[in-house]
Amino acid sequence: MKFAVTQCSLPVLVGPSEPTPAGHLPLTSTDKGCLYLPVTSLHVFDRPIHEPAEIIRRALSHALVHYYPLAGRLDASGPDVQLACTGDGVEYVAATASCTLEDVRFLDSPPVAPLDAFVVRCSDRVRMSDCPLLMMQVTEFACGGYVVGATWNHAVADAFGMAQFLGAVGELARGLPTPSVVPVRHDAALPEIPHLLGAVGPYLDFTHAEYARTDVTIPWSFINRVKAEHGGADHQPCSTFDVVAAAVWRCRTRAMNADPASPALLVFTANVRRHIGAKDGYYGNCIALQMAVSTCGAVADGGTAETARLIRRGKERIPCILGDYEPVLFGEEVVGALRGHAPLFVSSWGGIGLDGVDFGGGRPARVMADMEVTWAPCCIPCLPCSRKDGEGVNVLAFCVREEHADGFHAELATLH
Repeated sequence: MKFAVTQCSLPVLVGPSEPTPAGHLPLTSTDKGCLYLPVTSLHVFDRPIHEPAEIIRRALSHALVHYYPLAGRLDASGPDVQLACTGDGVEYVAATASCTLEDVRFLDSPPVAPLDAFVVRCSDRVRMSDCPLLMMQVTEFACGGYVVGATWNHAVADAFGMAQFLGAVGELARGLPTPSVVPVRHDAALPEIPHLLGAVGPYLDFTHAEYARTDVTIPWSFINRVKAEHGGADHQPCSTFDVVAAAVWRCRTRAMNADPASPALLVFTANVRRHIGAKDGYYGNCIALQMAVSTCGAVADGGTAETARLIRRGKERIPCILGDYEPVLFGEEVVGALRGHAPLFVSSWGGIGLDGVDFGGGRPARVMADMEVTWAPCCIPCLPCSRKDGEGVNVLAFCVREEHADGFHAELATLH
C-alpha cells in the first residue's frame, strides 16, 4: 500500500514546565568533536497508549525541568562554543498515519515508508544557534501503535545519555513524580578523554559520499559458531559486538575488492563512564575511540573469528589510553600507511538502555537509527529489536557506495 502521513502538526517548541536555571555550561573536548553531528533514533511501539503524542509532549516538558540544558542552544558567539541554558525548548511535531505498523512492516528493510516521514531534521537551519538541540516527532498509526523519532545534536549527549533522557520522559509519562536517575550534564572532575584519532585523523579520507543504506539481521547460528571458534591460546571470549562488527568489516572489505596490501581500518566507540569515574546520571559525551588496523587482504581472506580477535584486543587497550600515561598506539610506519584511506566507524547501540524506554504501553518492538549525513562509512550494530531477538542481531550500515551494495548484500547473505 502507499504510505502517507495524513496529518502533521506545525512544529512547536516545548519548554520546561517550570522555571529553570539560566547561564552557560562548558563543553568537553569530546562534546566539541561532535558539534556538527546530528543523530536520530526511532522507537517503534506496537502496544497502544491513550493519546501518545499529547502524553509524551507533557512528559517531555516535565523532563526538561530536570534536563534543562537540552532545552537550550549552542552559543558560538565567544571564543569557545558553549551550551547556553536558554530554556528556548525542544522542537516537537505530532503526526498521524492512516495505515498500520504492519502495513509498513515495522519499518523493516527495504523500507515501505521513508524514515524522513517520522523525524524532524535540522538541515534547513543556517546558524548553529538557530537549531534546537533536540527535535522529536510522535507519529500515531491506525492500529494504535506509534513511532517516536528523536534527533539530537551529538555535542550535548551520546546515545547512552539520550537513552537516559528518553527513559526519564517515559517514567514521567507513566506517572512517576521525578526521574529515577538524577541527571548530571557538567562534571568538572571528569578527565579529558584522549583523542585516539588526533595523530592519524589528518591522514584519513573523510570525503563526503553517498553510502547505501543496509538493514540486516545477522543470525545467531553464525554468531554462536564464530564465538565457539574464537577461543585461541588466550581463551578469552569474544562478545556479540566483536563478531558482528568483524562480520560487517569483512563483508564490506570483500565487496569492495580493494588492493589486498592496502590498510583496512575499523574505528569503534566505547562507553568509558566506568573507566573515568563519571558520576551516575552523567549524560554528556563519555565515549572513547579505538582502532583496529589490518590489511584488506587479511580481513577479506581471514576468518571472522580472527578479525573479531583484532577488535577484542583493541577493546582491551582502552583502559591504557585512559591512563595517566600516553602509550605508543601505532608506529610511524602504520600512521603513514593510513594516508588517504577511509575507516569504517562502528558504534553499538546494544545494552545502553534505548530498548528500556517505556511511555506506558511497554518497551519498543524495535529501535532504529538514522543518519541525515554520512561523512564516513559507518555501521550501528546490536540495535534492539524484540521482534527479531530470536533470529539474530539487527544491524544498520551505511558503509558501501551504491556500486558495491549488491556485492555487500551477497556477502552478508553467506552468514549463516
